[in-house]
Amino acid sequence: MPLKNPDEIPKIPKTRKKKAGAAIEAIPEKKPDKLEYKCRAFFRYDKALREQKFVFRIETIAEFTSFAYEIAVDDLREKREFFFVLMGLKAKPNIIPLVQSAYTDLEYKDLVGEYKVNVVKQDGAINSAVFKFNLFSKEIILVDQFIPKKKNNRLFCEFGTAEELYAFSP
Repeated sequence: MPLKNPDEIPKIPKTRKKKAGAAIEAIPEKKPDKLEYKCRAFFRYDKALREQKFVFRIETIAEFTSFAYEIAVDDLREKREFFFVLMGLKAKPNIIPLVQSAYTDLEYKDLVGEYKVNVVKQDGAINSAVFKFNLFSKEIILVDQFIPKKKNNRLFCEFGTAEELYAFSP
């Protein structure tokens, strides 16, 4: 088929969309524990909307020098349980290269009480934690951090709070 005057338009195959539910059900390969991510919770005040928000920041332990990356995350919420499925990295446009880790912020409002947070990798590995949110006393407490029982599950994420990032309404 000549490129100048094609008889028919070539078909481009569609890329496969990864599904978050498939990652949750998948059984990971057996690998050793290696910390790759941090999941931290904190308060953020949105001045434009005048709303107090609860933020989960998922960031990589590794730092990148040439490009700034953002972590692509699919989030699923069921009553008092969150599933953050890590879908990969996306390059962010940056003019000046900085040494920084890749991260993404997931914002929610009106979280009160205990919530279970599950960080899920594409291969099916899951790490979990339980956070207790109390806006009135302005505190977030990490109640428990654990690895759910699942074949070949491993440690890859560390949970905590980021009190240095707390922001409240004036």
